[in-house]
Amino acid sequence: MKILNSFFINYGINMNRLSVLSVLVLLSFFGLTARGQQTEQWGDQGNGTYRNPVIPSDFSDLDAIRVGNDYYAISSTMQYSPGMAVLHSKDLVNWELLSHVADDLTRISPDLNWDKMNSYGKGIWAGSIRYYNNKFWVYFGTPDDGFFMSSATNPAGPWEPLHQLWKVQGWDDCCSFRDDDGQLYFIATQFGLDPKNGKKYNIHLFKMTPDGKRLIMESDQIIHQSQGSEANKLYKINGLYYHYFSEVNKEGRVMMMERSKSLDGPWEIRQLNHVNAATDKEPNQGGLMQLPDGAWWFFTHHGTGDWEGRAASLLPVTWADGWPIVGAVGPDGIGNMVWSAKKPITGKGTPLRMQTDDAFTSTKLLPQWEWNYQPRSDKWSLTDRRGFLRLHAFRPIDPQNPKKVLLRVGNTITQRSMRTASNVATVKIDLSGMADGQHAGLTHLSTASYSALGIKQQAGKRYLVYTVNDTDSTGPAIAGKTIWLQSSWGFDGVNQYFYSTDGKNFTPIGTKTQLVWGSYRGDRLGIFNYNLTTDAGLIDVDAFTYRYASEVSKK
Repeated sequence: MKILNSFFINYGINMNRLSVLSVLVLLSFFGLTARGQQTEQWGDQGNGTYRNPVIPSDFSDLDAIRVGNDYYAISSTMQYSPGMAVLHSKDLVNWELLSHVADDLTRISPDLNWDKMNSYGKGIWAGSIRYYNNKFWVYFGTPDDGFFMSSATNPAGPWEPLHQLWKVQGWDDCCSFRDDDGQLYFIATQFGLDPKNGKKYNIHLFKMTPDGKRLIMESDQIIHQSQGSEANKLYKINGLYYHYFSEVNKEGRVMMMERSKSLDGPWEIRQLNHVNAATDKEPNQGGLMQLPDGAWWFFTHHGTGDWEGRAASLLPVTWADGWPIVGAVGPDGIGNMVWSAKKPITGKGTPLRMQTDDAFTSTKLLPQWEWNYQPRSDKWSLTDRRGFLRLHAFRPIDPQNPKKVLLRVGNTITQRSMRTASNVATVKIDLSGMADGQHAGLTHLSTASYSALGIKQQAGKRYLVYTVNDTDSTGPAIAGKTIWLQSSWGFDGVNQYFYSTDGKNFTPIGTKTQLVWGSYRGDRLGIFNYNLTTDAGLIDVDAFTYRYASEVSKK
């Protein structure tokens, strides 16, 4: 009962006035069971409450901080460029894409360039965002090329060019930390075998030089090791050091915390939440924040991904005996998944939203766009024809290989797909510049399976082509210079393509397909353009719209 009372106090509810039945009703309203199921509802409910996930899309490996009255988060992007997405919120429920930390992935590895494209599931993994010394600092790891960092005075950018902190393999999930005396630290997991103790998943702590650009290797110490221990974050709260991480036990991947009066230990340890991958999708990687009113919250991804990827949720935090318990505190003192709750902050004006639409009137790509690998810079432009995204066609890697062609096509530009009740994405393309051998269109892209609706030109004639993986089905001829291609899917991720020659009347084409998860990435919407025979031809993308959830019914 003390545990329940602490939760209701957190929400301003007088426990003494509640009957047992009332408690059960309130628990049901707040979604406070580990058996709660994700539904079509998500995010801000417009009535002072929210429902998880707050972002039903692929925002993996989250970390988050508060700076003043603003909240910032980062999300891993793997092979997509620009990399390491930066998000912004005023209330922790409604978010917008703000910028990216890494604009040139070739500073990490040539394998992330358009002419290699052999690092699916690799590239930019989890990292941390921190604010100290009047700057925002982002550190992140890559499985094959080690750790990198960048900083910025404004989280919207520009971010400094990536600096390689340490070239090493078999490490991940890092975090920087500034102590009260100004000393900088770096914590990370060596998931490969560590020769120091012959074990995997050792968590190491290093001191850093004052500029944060070099590790002091002789300061290295292992502060923890357990099965799958990673997702590291380091905090100092009320004079105690708190090391957050996750590990794998019989439940699945759970949140853990250890605390100490000294970074040298000894450390006390405690489990923070229960998980059930089938029902709560294992929330774990994230950031702990205190609000100006003193309340604490945890912004996290769900580690078990579905076709939408690893979605983002917001969980309340209750402090018990000096431990930050994440979610609804159960009788055993451990947290459980919360699917709905009161918004932590209200009255902040028009809510932010995840951007999708683009009329291509800017001279810079908007932050919702990410290329599949580092793009070929001379083959795209926002200035050659103002108000259009111009994509020049060129040959994919290994053009003679008919298998999984779209995974080897450079300069495919993508957005994340959302898991909402209704989704409609439409692209308007000017085909006037197409050449023989060219293929361009709209795709749902994943390494496990992909589909596409596009236009092919042969012998001066253009045809609609519907593609599922390596199988093409030719549709009707297209005589006009403009085409609208459309994709529609629902909460189940079952997609149907459509086309139009006037932008008003849309005709379905092809069979329905299931959106899928692959290489630790959710489904991506993409605009592709290539030529199997020669580097020739172009398309001009006039506009892209993507309406999700209730927006569909309003348009």
